[in-house]
Amino acid sequence: MPEACQGCRDGADFHIPFSMAFQPIVDVVSKTTFAHEALVRGIAGEGAGSVLSAVDAQNRYAFDQQCRVKAIELASRLYGAQSDVGLSINFLPNAVYEPRACIRLTLAAAARTKFSPKNIIFEFTEGEILDTAHLLNILKTYREMGFRTAIDDFGAGHAGLALLAKFQPDIAKLDMDLIRNIDTDKVRQTIVRHTVSMLHDLGVIPLCEGIETAGEARALEDLGVRLMQGYFFARPSFEALAHPALGQMAATH
Repeated sequence: MPEACQGCRDGADFHIPFSMAFQPIVDVVSKTTFAHEALVRGIAGEGAGSVLSAVDAQNRYAFDQQCRVKAIELASRLYGAQSDVGLSINFLPNAVYEPRACIRLTLAAAARTKFSPKNIIFEFTEGEILDTAHLLNILKTYREMGFRTAIDDFGAGHAGLALLAKFQPDIAKLDMDLIRNIDTDKVRQTIVRHTVSMLHDLGVIPLCEGIETAGEARALEDLGVRLMQGYFFARPSFEALAHPALGQMAATH
């Protein structure tokens, strides 16, 4: 392992205990759970802020490593026979020294728990794009190794489109501000309709998050979105898997 990766080799430099909550991502067409997103929580279920406030430039590498391993280990215990359900893990691009070296703990955790890399989705936020060349190297390496990738908060900043021209992730999660009240907002409907069409043309799956009402869910489905996430379907469940309320949407059609 390169010397530069010594700091993230075993995650020993982050000493704050934490756990995970899981929120389902649903496929509204097949009425199934597509994946669960792993979300950092305190060990008693406290919000992510109680943990993230302790992350700094010195321990972010170790924290990123521990998050991946914790998410995989917990999910492997909870999933059981749900072998085809994905697991979305948020990662910090600036906490990766060298992709192939820094992925070793993740690969070891996946092998140990028999969690297939093809079911792991590495998710990053558009606002975290500090070094595009470095990020592209990470994303291409992860894809070569069989992992899937997703860009979060797509449309919230200026970097997303520029990145999309160079690399097409498997999934793009549209910023929730774009979909709030979309069932009654013609401007948002137009923006999302064209964004979804563009993503489909590029072979990228659109995913809308932050959905809170049946109206928003129906409007998005009418615009061609089939992957959705939000309180309307299920809130995050601490160290457990929530059962999304897919029937609510069908009942209101």
